[in-house]
Amino acid sequence: MTTAADLPGEPPAANGERSRSFAGTWRLLRFLIRRDRIKLPAWVGSFGLLTIYLTNALPVAYPEEDLDSLSGLFADPAGRLLIGPSYGLDNPTYDRLIANGYGLYFLIVAALMSILLVVRHTRAEEQTGRAELVRASVVGAKAPLTAALILAVITNALVAVVITALMVAAGHGGGGSFLLGVSVAAGGLAFAGLAALTVQLTQFSRAAAGLAGAGLGLAFALRAGGDMTRVGGNTLSWLSPLAWPQQTAPFVLDRWWPLGLSFAFAVVTAAVGFVLSTRRDLGASLLSTRTGRPTAAEWLRSPLTLALRLQRGSIVAWGAALIISGFLYGIFTESLLTGWEDLPDTFVEVFGTGEENIVTGYLAYMSVFMAYLAAAFAILAVHGYRSEETTGRGEPVLAAPVSRWGWLGGNLIVTAVAAVALLAAAGAATGAGAAIVTGEVAYVWELTASHLGHAPAVLVLLAIAALFFGVLPRAIGLTWAVLAYGIFFGTFGGLIDPPNWLFDLSPFEHAARMPLEPFALAPVAALTVLAAGVAALGLLGFRRRDIDTT
Repeated sequence: MTTAADLPGEPPAANGERSRSFAGTWRLLRFLIRRDRIKLPAWVGSFGLLTIYLTNALPVAYPEEDLDSLSGLFADPAGRLLIGPSYGLDNPTYDRLIANGYGLYFLIVAALMSILLVVRHTRAEEQTGRAELVRASVVGAKAPLTAALILAVITNALVAVVITALMVAAGHGGGGSFLLGVSVAAGGLAFAGLAALTVQLTQFSRAAAGLAGAGLGLAFALRAGGDMTRVGGNTLSWLSPLAWPQQTAPFVLDRWWPLGLSFAFAVVTAAVGFVLSTRRDLGASLLSTRTGRPTAAEWLRSPLTLALRLQRGSIVAWGAALIISGFLYGIFTESLLTGWEDLPDTFVEVFGTGEENIVTGYLAYMSVFMAYLAAAFAILAVHGYRSEETTGRGEPVLAAPVSRWGWLGGNLIVTAVAAVALLAAAGAATGAGAAIVTGEVAYVWELTASHLGHAPAVLVLLAIAALFFGVLPRAIGLTWAVLAYGIFFGTFGGLIDPPNWLFDLSPFEHAARMPLEPFALAPVAALTVLAAGVAALGLLGFRRRDIDTT
């Protein structure tokens, strides 16, 4: 009889039920690494690119003699709401600015990476039935979750190594750089543990990721509420898993002990996840699943409404995130009003000169920034179409009296309308925040119009993703390169003074940046026509190619 100890490559295991529960873990781990041989280097590489970007861009954007002028932005509660407790930013240096000004965003990306990793290799595998095939072999009940968590540890450890190495290579101190890298990894592991718990609660991978994402949102809210009160935060901050890594204060206090809270949280939540996994059947969940109707409602019996039903969760989540973010960015206008005279010259060059222009320039840039986020939503939606195809759910729909044009066209229409609605909502929220701190109610409709002015650029990104989906579906990820190009030139293009044609390659550089500039119809119309034409090519390509379920 084959036992866990007989498996090639398995370390010797103790006898008994406990060893059988973890049988096959190491072999399964090697399989997960092979499956993620592209995704994991991409995630880790993104942290490397962000580190390289910050270490090179900050000295260009903020010359050393102007660094002290940034302290006023972070002394305001609105500034601490967006970046964290602001340790050391009363006397900023580049290493402090990276670790304590942008560290929060490293942590958020690490948390999302870890949540998606654990959910993908546990609940998603059960949902598709692949876990049942794996468990039919000599694989213990706890092996899949164990392998997923070990992979999360390995991935976050690599993130720590990459951040540390690149910070040191840029000339920053080794101790603070190492603490920053480990802090980011500890934050990621805390949310990996949370995901290990949420995957036991619900039967669907999207819901499991959504519950863990809601935990991330709650952690952000607790941290923000505490950090706004004073530099360093208050008791409320210490209730948030996002706050513990920031409390290490790299390059300022350099304290390691708060990371003990992150690791303890990861261990406890993962342990609870293991316990809960023994109290349910494979494929089942601890929270009861509501039985659906035996037949679909009349309004669901078309490709368009089916697409709306499938995308509604994502639309609601993105809408809530953009509305909250827009409102916070609008409130940040108060910091600019009180400290604009001390801002670095490069900051003024990007947003305008004088009190009036610095505010309107900032708000105009936020319109473009929200367009970047709406474009990310659109690209992810097309990835969702691809998932429907590769998992086999799209094939039964197309086997019914549903044309390929109707299926893909319905999805594109829903995504396009949702992207425009998200921009309008984000613009109204940003305007409301700015109106509260400035008393200018007109900002509400001005910024709504400003955000909508960039909708054609978002539709162009959606159309490019649709073209890849229709013609070369495995290359949809290249659309992210177009978005990254637009973000780079839209943010720092003016500082490096490249040729104008490089700006023109980005669809985000053509629409007027209202309210700083007057509305211009020609670029909006041209981008809209371009988006329609590229999307039509994608529809034509999808009609002619085979369905791919691999």
